[in-house]
Amino acid sequence: MKVDLDLMKNLLSKRGDEIEKSVTGTGYLVKTVMGVGTFLLDNEGDIDLLTAKQKATFERFLLPLLEEPPR
Repeated sequence: MKVDLDLMKNLLSKRGDEIEKSVTGTGYLVKTVMGVGTFLLDNEGDIDLLTAKQKATFERFLLPLLEEPPR
């Protein structure tokens, strides 16, 4: 599976506040979530390259935001 790179780039560069909101109170760091997104951008969106922890982070925080339209 691959991620839409344009959507990911938009999410990381223009919707950081939404990422921050989704992470608040979870014990995760915003920079960790952003790092997973950046890793995907650097690797052409190939989810298969993620470790199990990175994939869990992607599925918990980034995927829901990618599936909803920007606010």
